[in-house]
Amino acid sequence: MMLGVLLTQCTKDFNEINIRPDAFTSDEVSGKFFLTQPQYKLFAPDRYPYWRAHLIHTDRYAGHFTFGFRGSWWSDGLGYTYNSGYTDAAWDWLEGYIGGLDNYMRNVQKGGEFENQYMEAIGKVMRGLYFQMFTDVFGMVPYTEATNPDIILPKFDGQAVIYQGLIAELNDAMNTIGDAERTGVNVDDVGENDLYYGGDLQKWKKLANTLKLRLAMRALGAPNASFAEAAISEALSQPLLETEGDNCLLPKDEVITQWDAACYGDIWYNFGTGSDWTVGKTLVDYLRNNNDPRLPMYAKPAKGGEVFLEKPDGPEAAQFDKRVNFILGVLDEAGVEYTRSDADDGVTVAMPENTYYVGQPTRLNAETNPIAAYEFFSTPAEIVIRAKNSGEIFPEIVLATAQAYFLRAEASVRGLGSDDAAAMYQAGIEHAMKLWGVSDDEIATYLAEAPLAQLTGTQEQMIEKIAIQRWIASYTDGFEGWAIVRDYGYPAELAEGVSDPDIFSLGDINGKYPQRLRYGNNAVNTNGANVDAANAVQGPNLQSTKLWWAK
Repeated sequence: MMLGVLLTQCTKDFNEINIRPDAFTSDEVSGKFFLTQPQYKLFAPDRYPYWRAHLIHTDRYAGHFTFGFRGSWWSDGLGYTYNSGYTDAAWDWLEGYIGGLDNYMRNVQKGGEFENQYMEAIGKVMRGLYFQMFTDVFGMVPYTEATNPDIILPKFDGQAVIYQGLIAELNDAMNTIGDAERTGVNVDDVGENDLYYGGDLQKWKKLANTLKLRLAMRALGAPNASFAEAAISEALSQPLLETEGDNCLLPKDEVITQWDAACYGDIWYNFGTGSDWTVGKTLVDYLRNNNDPRLPMYAKPAKGGEVFLEKPDGPEAAQFDKRVNFILGVLDEAGVEYTRSDADDGVTVAMPENTYYVGQPTRLNAETNPIAAYEFFSTPAEIVIRAKNSGEIFPEIVLATAQAYFLRAEASVRGLGSDDAAAMYQAGIEHAMKLWGVSDDEIATYLAEAPLAQLTGTQEQMIEKIAIQRWIASYTDGFEGWAIVRDYGYPAELAEGVSDPDIFSLGDINGKYPQRLRYGNNAVNTNGANVDAANAVQGPNLQSTKLWWAK
């Protein structure tokens, strides 16, 4: 609730400054009043893109959430077949976001109305977070000309140019911060207007360096990425996110309207029955099969009870047994003790209520929908989908400390660092679990006993384990989870796509794993020549076109 009060006050001051600049004296105005909105708009935008960019696309491409159960408004093929309305929402939000951040940057840069080199450094780190998200969704996007007021139709830059440019900006930000701890005193201290770190510049410096490492590790091995190894070495030699207090998180606001800053609960509870979602099978399987203590923090047990699966008439009747056996096979894999009773008109299945964790397979088609009973599958834990003003809501993950340790482990496995890879790996798991409130005893047991907690095997097997743990830790951050699958090819069950049209929705990418989103129609219609130039370099404007760094 306190965050909401702060945001309300920030917005109030921001509005008064813009409406009546003479209402404040020089010691009452500051660039800090322009920082708050770009921070929450990047990770908690309004409900429209939160629904269409996050839930329809990235959270589901990541394999974390699924639709397509019986009673759902959609098959789980939603998003795997191009829909301009849904994709345009993602493009318009991300492409339009830069205006607010650029406004802040112009105010605090040298010669700006509220010139402050440390606030500008924070802005450069924000640019790094934003542009990596933007380019990792669409591929080539405007970067070098994106904020040039003299260029109405900016060119689309290659991802190598964007990544290298972002690393340079992060280096500038870290050099500027140096040993400084605050952006200033009194009104020149961003303080509570900084929703990520409360104005702690040394934490911002760690964030910048960890983001630099993430960029460089993702670029490693891509064409024209010779800069990556040097950037990795530099990042490893400087402080990275290290403690629980270093986690960069955005607390959920409970005051700002869902039309300005949304959360999962705004969709779960306000859209109505049929608009909710389940948790993906691959994720639940990894958690359940490894006795991962995050399972009850991530999901609820399946509702269960007695369910009747009606046999359809017409040509679909021939596939009824296949689909029933497929869905019940999922229950079998989860160790569910259920009873099955067959009759001429269908099958009755009875399973214990609120007992078993069962994930729903990804990309079920509309014909399988009537067999995929909602009662069979786990739904997100209440802390994930809780409505505003009703209790604790899990925060938005900007960049978690756990990821820094996983990146250090990977670098060492690849021979690019001197860290103890196994120790870094287990530290990553520990921090990922602590973020969700797992107890020390449960963490210790998992680290000692779970096969997935042991960094052993060949180099590729170790890389796979790191990728999977990074992916598990990215739950509720679908943008990063999706990027991890595309970058590593793990979990393989997701990366390999689907092939059986009797069960799955192949979409217009023929079952392949989606690699990007198509450009928005606003870009095509207003900046078509530059979109065409990007497509000529990157590949066709399709969801199946791989990005520069995809392995």
